[in-house]
Amino acid sequence: MNASSKYWKICRISLDKDRVGYEYRLVPKAQKFFQQTLSDSHHRKSKDIQTKLLSYFHEENSAIAGFCLRCYVSYPILKACQKIDSMFAAQKSFTYRELLPFVLNDDGQTPIVLDKDGKTQLLLDKNGKTQTIAYEVFGVNILQTYKHDSQFSMSLENWAYLRTKQNRELKNFLSEFGFKLLSDWALLNRARALQLERLSMRDRHLVEVFHLIYRRDRLKQRQKGVRRCLDPHETQLIEMLAHLQQRDVIVKNTVELIKELKQVATQLRQYDIWSYRAALEIIEPDTGNYVLRADLPHDAINEIDLEQQELLQFLHQQLKLALVSAIELEIKNSIAKLQKSKRYAPLAQQFIPGLQLYYCQGQSLKEIAPQLGMTSWDQARRVLNPGALVLKVRASCVQQLLESILKKASEKGLTKIPPEPQYLKTLAELIEAFADEEVFFEATAEIKAGKNRSLKSLYAQELRLYFKQHT
Repeated sequence: MNASSKYWKICRISLDKDRVGYEYRLVPKAQKFFQQTLSDSHHRKSKDIQTKLLSYFHEENSAIAGFCLRCYVSYPILKACQKIDSMFAAQKSFTYRELLPFVLNDDGQTPIVLDKDGKTQLLLDKNGKTQTIAYEVFGVNILQTYKHDSQFSMSLENWAYLRTKQNRELKNFLSEFGFKLLSDWALLNRARALQLERLSMRDRHLVEVFHLIYRRDRLKQRQKGVRRCLDPHETQLIEMLAHLQQRDVIVKNTVELIKELKQVATQLRQYDIWSYRAALEIIEPDTGNYVLRADLPHDAINEIDLEQQELLQFLHQQLKLALVSAIELEIKNSIAKLQKSKRYAPLAQQFIPGLQLYYCQGQSLKEIAPQLGMTSWDQARRVLNPGALVLKVRASCVQQLLESILKKASEKGLTKIPPEPQYLKTLAELIEAFADEEVFFEATAEIKAGKNRSLKSLYAQELRLYFKQHT
């Protein structure tokens, strides 16, 4: 599909259940208008074309120019839904197809114009008269809110991508699966070493003590099925005050402690190295509407930067490849190690069957032991040791991911080979944090969860796929 055809072919929901959930449909009126009005468009920049079409749509109330633009924004709408799908692949029970009805609701046939204020969508009938439309078309809403005449405006594609990810109905749907705006406590809980380096010494102590107490109790909460980061309770806060005092950091009381922790959380929001996972908008208390975060400059939002999107996609792809490779490598290494052991060599052949019982049937090591001819839970733990395997896979995965990213960085001229020591150290920390957040925090928590373990992590999924392919 060439660039111009995106202005007359619309991406819309497909009712064919055997398809991917969407289809591309020709909009003849849009094609005719575009080719007649912008026949020399192949000589123009995309921005110039869009400026002309937006002018027709807003100033001349041209429904046909609107069709061209609605076709164009349908592509980033689809892309945003697919991106959400890939971002939460290890933690969800939905696909991008279930997101499409919330945002890809344009049939490409209904002529729509705006009222004089540009705030209301109106249906244009055959006689050229307008009437209230039965439902708002999200693609038109994107055009309504796009400030194309501002020197600080982003591209229309980026704006459509951003608006889709911040669509209220789509957010409400995601909230049913636990994906909500990150709270101050969630931001503090996941703060990494690189972020702490940017804080003052006092603020570092605050975060470190918060981690010491809050993470300890957070693990217990997760084991009970509580996924949301709850507000710290009074007992925790008092314990934090005591630890801070030992570090010569004096905070008057728990009220002041809450205040200081929230101030640190505000800094972390600004420094958030995982901004692509955080919301770009927040709810304005007075109106209840979503507005862009004040800490994000309008002309430098990494989330909707196309090159950044490609990089993030590359990271997720390489993580998946590295994880698959690391699982295969470390299972082979574990079996080889058992085979060399005089004590456990006879049980080496039971390594994969044991892990299958653990990850496929959810059995405990105590239940697995007699089935595989092992004498006790302790022996099963020493032979299978799921926790140790996770750590080995993590180390191998991070190393492979580091090598892939260094190669990519070198190709883009971002670093030389071998890289500077500080660059390598910082990159390694980022990759470890990324891999932990995406895979290994959940994989480790599952093992510690006891009988109530869910085993739904990406790690567990890839292990089961490995068993299916190799047994």
